[in-house]
Amino acid sequence: MKVVIVGAVAAGMSAATRLRRRDEHAEIVVLEAGEHVSFANCGLPYYVGGVITDRESLLLQTPESLHARFALDVRTHSRVVDVDAQARTVTVRTAAGDTYLETYDHLVLSPGARPIVPDVPGAERALVLRDVADVDTMAAHTADARTAVVIGGGFVGLEVAENLRHRGLDVTVVELAPQVLSALDAELAVRIQDRLEQHGVRVMTGAQVTEITADSALVSGPDGDETIPADMVVASIGVIPDSTLARAAGADLGPRGAILVDDDMRTSVPGIYAVGDAAAKHDAFSEDPTLIPLANLANRHGRRVADVITGTTGRGRPSIGTAVVGVFGLTAAVTGRTERRLRGEGRAYRALHTHPMDHAGYYPGASAMALKLLVDPETDAILGAQAIGEGGVDKRIDVIATAIHGGITASELADLELAYAPAYGSAKDPVNMLGYVAENALLGDSPSVQWHELAESGDEAPLVVDVRSRAEHSRGTVVPPWGQEPVNIPVDDLRARHGELPRDRRIVVHCQVGQRGHTATRLLRQLGYDAVNLDGGYLTWRDGLRSLAPATASV
Repeated sequence: MKVVIVGAVAAGMSAATRLRRRDEHAEIVVLEAGEHVSFANCGLPYYVGGVITDRESLLLQTPESLHARFALDVRTHSRVVDVDAQARTVTVRTAAGDTYLETYDHLVLSPGARPIVPDVPGAERALVLRDVADVDTMAAHTADARTAVVIGGGFVGLEVAENLRHRGLDVTVVELAPQVLSALDAELAVRIQDRLEQHGVRVMTGAQVTEITADSALVSGPDGDETIPADMVVASIGVIPDSTLARAAGADLGPRGAILVDDDMRTSVPGIYAVGDAAAKHDAFSEDPTLIPLANLANRHGRRVADVITGTTGRGRPSIGTAVVGVFGLTAAVTGRTERRLRGEGRAYRALHTHPMDHAGYYPGASAMALKLLVDPETDAILGAQAIGEGGVDKRIDVIATAIHGGITASELADLELAYAPAYGSAKDPVNMLGYVAENALLGDSPSVQWHELAESGDEAPLVVDVRSRAEHSRGTVVPPWGQEPVNIPVDDLRARHGELPRDRRIVVHCQVGQRGHTATRLLRQLGYDAVNLDGGYLTWRDGLRSLAPATASV
C-alpha cells in the first residue's frame, strides 16, 4: 500500500506517523511545499513577542528525524500542483522548478488554509503569520518597528497584538465587527477589549483598513477616516481553506470552499481523503458542515484518517468548536454555540450568567470570572458555554465541553464530582453552580430576564428592584431605558418591606451577580408578585451595555 500525504504540519504528520504505527510495510510519502515540517504554528506569536526565546523549539521534527523513527519519505520544497484522480497520480514541482509524477493508492490532502489579506492598495506590505518563514519575517520587522496595526481582532490577531506590545510597539487593533473576539458574545468580549486598552493597545471596532502606505494605514471607522502610523501591518482577518487540489481532483466543496468529507474523512472522490484546516467539519449542533480551523481537531482527524486507511472505520465524531486565548493575563474560552449564533439560527435557547470565584474566596489569590451557559429550554441539552477571567477558565470550559461530548444535560452539571481544595476550587464548583442555576430555570422556580431583553423592554416598563445593600446601590445600579430609578430594598429587608412594591406590575429583581436576586425572586413570587430575576445581575448588565454602540441605557 502506498499513501501520499500532501502537507506536513499537524494533520498531515499525525496521519503519517499513525499510519506507520498501524502498518510497518506501507510506503508513506509526505510532500510539503514549504521548508519546515511538523512545526508548532500555535506558538508563532509568542516567538514574535519573545515569550518563546528559542526558535528551534518551534521545530518539532525534521525530515531526517521522521525518517529515522518512522521510515517516512518526507520531501520539503515539494509542491503538489495537480491531481489526476483517474490515474491516481499527483504532479509535484520541486524548488528547482522541475516536475514529476508520484503515484498513490490513497491520497490524503492536508494543505491547510491560506491567510486572508485585505484587497486594498498597499496590501503587499501586510504581514501574515502561518508558518516559520512568516514568523522569521515578522520577528525581523519588530527589530526596527515602533508602531503596528493589526487587522483583525480574533484569536490570532489578539495574540499578535499582545506580543507586539510586549516588544514595546505602539499597537492598534482594527476590527470590522462591533467587538473583538467574535467567538464570544458581546457582554464577555468587552472585558477583553478593556484589558487590551489597559495595556496600551488601541482598539478600533466597526472599522476597516482601506489603504496601506509605506509607514501608515488609513482606517475608516464610525468617526470618519484616520491615518494610523504603522511601521508594521499584520493581517489576521482569518483563513480560507486551501482546496485547490481537491477542486482539481473533482471533489465536492462546502462552505467557503472547504473540502467536504464524510465521517471517515473521505472526499467524494474514491481514494482521496481530506483533513485539517482545508476540510469541513461535521457540526455537532446542526446537519450543515462547518469550518473549525483548530490544531486539536487537525491532529485528531489526521489520526482518524490513518485508522480508516488501515481498516478501522465508523469512529467519527462531530465537532463542537472549543478554543481558548490569553490576553495580558486574562483568559477567554468558548465551546459550542454563542447566543448571537443561536439567535441568528432562530433556535430556542436559555442563557445563564454567573460570576463565581475561581477558587474558594477565603483562600488568598481568588479572582472572579464570568461564565455563560446556553441551554436548550426543551431538552436541557448544553448548546454552548463561554468563560473569561484571570484563572480557572480553561478548566471550567473543558469540563463543559466534555459534558457536551458525553450528552450530560445542563442540570446534571450540578451532580458532577469535581476535584476540590480551597486553592483549586470551591465545594460548589462554578460548573456545579451553573448546574444549580440550570436546574432552577428548568423547574421554573426562578424565571429570569436577560440584560438585552430588559434594555429592549420599551413601553412594557417593569419596575426594577435592586436588592443589594445601600452602599452597593450607590456605586452603580440598573437604570432601564425609560429612566426610572430602581427601588432599593436589600434582600434581608425584603420580607418586611415587600408591601412597598406594586402587585399590578412586573418586577425585575437584580443584585450584583444574580444569586441574591434568585433568593429575592423566590420570596416575591411566593408572596404573589410577578417577579423575575435579572440573569447575571448588575455585572452582566453593566458589561452588556458597555458593549453596545451607541449605548441604549445608562449604567
